[in-house]
Amino acid sequence: MANRDKISSRGTVQDRRWSTMTRVGGISIAGVLLILAVGYFGGTDQAVELRDTMQESSQTPITSDDTSEYDGVDEYETFVSTVLWSTDDLRERSFAASNMSYVDPTLVLFRGATTSACGGAISQVGPHYCPSDQTIYLDETFFEELTDRLGAAWGDMAQAYVIAHEVGHHVQHLLGITDQVSYGDNQASIALELQADCLAGIRASTVSDIMDAGDFDEAIDAAAAVGDDHIQETTAGYVQPESRTHGSSDQRKERFTRGFESGSFEACNTFG
Repeated sequence: MANRDKISSRGTVQDRRWSTMTRVGGISIAGVLLILAVGYFGGTDQAVELRDTMQESSQTPITSDDTSEYDGVDEYETFVSTVLWSTDDLRERSFAASNMSYVDPTLVLFRGATTSACGGAISQVGPHYCPSDQTIYLDETFFEELTDRLGAAWGDMAQAYVIAHEVGHHVQHLLGITDQVSYGDNQASIALELQADCLAGIRASTVSDIMDAGDFDEAIDAAAAVGDDHIQETTAGYVQPESRTHGSSDQRKERFTRGFESGSFEACNTFG
């Protein structure tokens, strides 16, 4: 999305990549879900190994040899804050139209591990939203891992899709939708994720005039890459529909496209 410099406003971003030492007090909720997913896809032994690794990382200081590269505001921080603002601006206007107040989320950039109100954030968990502190946690190196492991072209538009998706979870939290979902209810979890994809599609539609050729396809490719069936087949070699929690590649592409083509919040109201 080369024309993003046309958006001059910025969202609230905390850059913790410069931190020379960070302790994480425990495994996050998202981390627990990741361990369960590995149990589904790779077996109990791999899940236990990941749990032990995450527990060890939660107690081990994370060090960086050279933090000077993160002094000031770099290009990536500008990109993330620009995407965040454009998403927040859309949400603020939609909330105001319904006589509601929107609270901007914070986005934390980190590397390796950092603290969070959900018990800690580590790179292995990937981008995620913590409702307890209304904050999105993003380790930029996660996209490099997904490119290597899942074969997605994680350019600007793909990463914007991920950020907008996490803001979608923030919206669900503010509206009380998240509280209606019981832990372990896979179908409800899928509904949450697909709704967040639809909201991300709406965000993309608002900046379609500055999107480069191929940006939409890049976002669709990203949505497909994080589909449950694609992840299962890539990591385990087979698909387990009963263990899905985020939706299939086709479902995620369809829901993002629905939001993009309609530009309507009503189109995302279908919870399921």
